[in-house]
Parts: sequence; C-alpha cells; structure tokens
Amino acid sequence: MNTPKNASGRDTTVQAAGCVLWRRSRVTGEAELCLVHRPKYDDWSWPKGKLKRGEEALAGALREVAEETGCRAVPGPELSTQRYPANGRPKQVRYWAAEAVSCAFVPTDEVDQVVWLAPAAARDRLTQPHDRPLVDELLAVLHLPRTAG
Repeated sequence: MNTPKNASGRDTTVQAAGCVLWRRSRVTGEAELCLVHRPKYDDWSWPKGKLKRGEEALAGALREVAEETGCRAVPGPELSTQRYPANGRPKQVRYWAAEAVSCAFVPTDEVDQVVWLAPAAARDRLTQPHDRPLVDELLAVLHLPRTAG
C-alpha cells in the first residue's frame, strides 16, 4: 500500500490512538463499554485523538482516555488499527483494550457525554460502522462471550 506523501515527501496520514474502555458493572459484574459523544460531529465513538509530535501511541491513547472520559485506565492488549479517510486525509487510529480503574467525567466542548453500555448496546450506539468490530475484538481478548447484534 502506498503511503500518501505531501510535497516535502512526508507521510500525510493523521496518526491517532484510543482505547476500547471497559469496566465491570457494579450491579451485574458484566462488562460495560464506554462511548463518548462529540457534539461537533454529533456522534458516538471510542475515546481517541490525534497524537502529539513524538508521542508514543499507547501514551497518547491513555492521555485521550483521561482527557475525554476523566478515567484512569490500565492498558491491555493492542486491538486492530482502524484506517479510514477523515477530512480529505487518510487517518490511522491504533486502539488498545483498557480497563477503567477510576473515573470523574467532566463535560467539555469536545466531549459532552459519556455512556457505559453492555457490549451489544455499545455496538448499536456507535455511529461509525468501522468502530463496531472492536466490540467483539475486545470481548475475545477478555475471554468473554460475544453478544448478539
């Protein structure tokens, strides 16, 4: 695959990272997944964002989780990398499974809501179809049964 380059020969792919953030329900003990709502796009997605210059992808993923959800998370296995066009440029987002260990969400202009949902409900709520396979991938790495949907 050819990597798009700009006039100076640099890769023009937007590099981003995020997490499929999960926790155990205090009520049922089942896995719950965290989605963020971005008012600018009116969409539901995984917490993610662009990497800062020189930033390691995992560090950026955990930073984005903290900024967007108010959660401190323990990273698990790396999941699939998503590649898609965004604003006329190719974008690559590396994802990790991450367990939330403490959360204190504060709404911002970038993310105004977070929800914790059962896997099937999270899959249904995700706006972008390319985000949905990460639900089953997370369940597989956590050794949890896949859900319908």
